[in-house]
Amino acid sequence: MIDEKYIELNNKVQLILRVGQLLMENSADTNRIVRSMKRTAAFANIFDEQIQIHVTYTTIMITVSADNYHITKLQKCQQHNVDMQIISEVSRLTWEAIEMDFSVEEFSRKLDKIVKKKNKYTSFIINLGAALACGGVGKMFGCDFVAALYTALAAFIGFFIRSVCVKGKINPYVAIQISSFFATTVAYFTHFLPFSSTPWYPMLACAIFIVPGVPLINALEDMLDGYITAGMTRAMNTLLMVGAMTFGILFAIKIFSVADFTHIEMISHQPYIIYVISAFIASAGFSTMFDVPPRLLWVVGLGGVICVCVRTLSMDLLGVGMPIGTFLGAMTVSMIALKAVHWFHVPTHVLVIPSAIALMPGIFMYRLLFNIIDIDTLSAAELLSAVQSGVNAMLVILAITIGVALPNILARKYFDTINAKRLRRALTERKYRQHTMCKYKLSKS
Repeated sequence: MIDEKYIELNNKVQLILRVGQLLMENSADTNRIVRSMKRTAAFANIFDEQIQIHVTYTTIMITVSADNYHITKLQKCQQHNVDMQIISEVSRLTWEAIEMDFSVEEFSRKLDKIVKKKNKYTSFIINLGAALACGGVGKMFGCDFVAALYTALAAFIGFFIRSVCVKGKINPYVAIQISSFFATTVAYFTHFLPFSSTPWYPMLACAIFIVPGVPLINALEDMLDGYITAGMTRAMNTLLMVGAMTFGILFAIKIFSVADFTHIEMISHQPYIIYVISAFIASAGFSTMFDVPPRLLWVVGLGGVICVCVRTLSMDLLGVGMPIGTFLGAMTVSMIALKAVHWFHVPTHVLVIPSAIALMPGIFMYRLLFNIIDIDTLSAAELLSAVQSGVNAMLVILAITIGVALPNILARKYFDTINAKRLRRALTERKYRQHTMCKYKLSKS
């Protein structure tokens, strides 16, 4: 005999798991995954005391105890993409399902539509966006316009090769090594081309599109939110990605005997309007890689402008170092995003992460790489300089991560309270609608 109540509960648990899987496979942080799953459970009349959720980097486990049944299910994560559009739409759907009183079947159909939706950008547009973003970052580092075009060319080729590797199901870390090698190789050979007075700058920015900004920020947020296992695993994945990128760059530098070009000036003396335009292009370009909705490209571009301008003005006017300036820039845009999410109805990460990637360090990382290559011949002073470059690069990356994550974490309790009130109100209104509809049907019969 088929137990209909068990089948119904099992279908609800499957739906909750599917929401979590979609968010995990598109790089939502663990807190958002759990919140969205619990909201879906509330839609299915399964409440906090009836559900337990355990999330790691690759697995979601859920246990539900309801109607004298106990169901435990495990869901593996099949991929780790970055798709802000899916995160935004799934989060919105979990609210709409309650407020518009969807059936479980209707909720499932709408999830299917989200999965089957084509990317907002074609492969060529994403590739072009990544290339322009790297060119914009190169311009912020201080290169001339011709060198910025060379940077974009090297990044375009590197990103295309990475896309081919991904389609060919090559190991993702190997794909990163290959793409960073080719991007760096193309950037190196462009310095033989004429018309540029800053020929070495393309080497600094050609592989920025590989920098794992989303996993890095998610790792810190997970650990600060108490999801230590998921956070540590994300952090290890980030280190492997950075290591693969470093290996590809080092291999290109070594195989072509690239001369040490890290004596070039770190501080660019370009007009502020150049910073503004370059930062806008960089942030909007990176947005296409994350499938940020096209309607928000100008918003993310403006966020990049705010990040870079706050950092530059802090360094110029307040005399702070690059790590502190970077922290102030990232934190400023993150604080603004806490308010902006209510205007644009998207998660904060959709607005903040593409904006902040334009703050990534350039020259410090390459100084460290060259010093690693020549470590056997370094004097004590040069070794100290190598350590200083490495520390500065790490501090800048850490400043970006903390600056983006901190305001969101500090404000989370406040927003959780607001969302809890909204959820209770939506559930109460749904119950009232259902009760009214039931009375209406009884009166008709």
